[in-house]
Amino acid sequence: MPERRDYYEVLGISREASADEIRNAYRRLARQYHPDVNKAPDAAERFKEINEAYQVLGDEQRRQNYDRFGHAGAPDMAGFEGFAGFGGLGDIFEDLFGMGMSGRSRSAFAPQRGADLQAHLRISFREAVFGATREIEVSRLEPCDRCNGSGAEPGTSPTRCPTCGGSGEVRRVQQTILGSFVNVSTCPNCGGRGEVIGTRCTKCGGEGKVRTTRKLEVHIPAGVDSGTRIRLSGEGDSGTHGGPAGNLYVLLEVEDDPLFQRRDDDIILEQRINIAQAALGATINVPTLEGEEQIKIAPGTQSGRTFRLRGKGVPHLQRGGRGDQIVVIRVVTPTNLNAKQRRLLEEFATSLDDGNMAADEPSFIERMKGVLGL
Repeated sequence: MPERRDYYEVLGISREASADEIRNAYRRLARQYHPDVNKAPDAAERFKEINEAYQVLGDEQRRQNYDRFGHAGAPDMAGFEGFAGFGGLGDIFEDLFGMGMSGRSRSAFAPQRGADLQAHLRISFREAVFGATREIEVSRLEPCDRCNGSGAEPGTSPTRCPTCGGSGEVRRVQQTILGSFVNVSTCPNCGGRGEVIGTRCTKCGGEGKVRTTRKLEVHIPAGVDSGTRIRLSGEGDSGTHGGPAGNLYVLLEVEDDPLFQRRDDDIILEQRINIAQAALGATINVPTLEGEEQIKIAPGTQSGRTFRLRGKGVPHLQRGGRGDQIVVIRVVTPTNLNAKQRRLLEEFATSLDDGNMAADEPSFIERMKGVLGL
């Protein structure tokens, strides 16, 4: 007689394995070696060995005895048949193979939720910042309005399926090395409905659902960005057997703006000034999302200087308040000078000395790193 293997080795688990780990290992191996799905010559013996190991390790008291005394402390499982009364093994096999000892099965008429749908919506930069209401078209499955979802042509009615007697299921008794099992499957004649349709609805073809295009309003909150998903509950495909409809998810894509760039909830604007404004100082108007704002340029301002306009950025999506607008100054060198302008600049250049040069300042890249928090 071959020597019995260690039960922990059979299930491929450690001696410290939890009850959930033991159960999961058993489920995986039982599915792999069940004789109905594995035609290897040793599958039946392996399946029996796996089941025997689980009978012991899956029971707390039996496991304690086995850990203490080994196979001598475990009950003799040679005459074991069936799964009644032991830790829900019948439920496990019903989960794995649709089999059960008690004849219980999942209802073929259980309500089923409809499928979720996804739509894409492209919005402007300002709509993303301030929010908007947009209309979209969505194609979805809805109950047929001709047959009211029955699938039968008006004036006729579905009849009870003669194959399953209206249960939506067919049962087949199967003999295995572990006893008799009942294999429960969906009725092939009625597809689990329990009814057959004699005259199919001419609009839906007996499906009970038709594809319809609907216009829906999407309320876009302030502060969204590309990749934001908005959920419209119950606006997906309709359910089956009274189940709820699925949801519609609207995926947003935000267009670029010609002036502004976004970083998180801050807005960055590059503002051009001339060398006279930079050297002498000036008060200038800069655009914001809500009109113009004045900023004061100090004499000697260099390219890369930044100004922060508090609360002029993007509203925070999950909380109150707004980000800021960061204005980055760019000093522009003049081109296409006329004779007078050239002469004045030449005179100006000859009057300059080292004392007019700005002290070493951070480069533009370093300034931007500071602005962006890098």
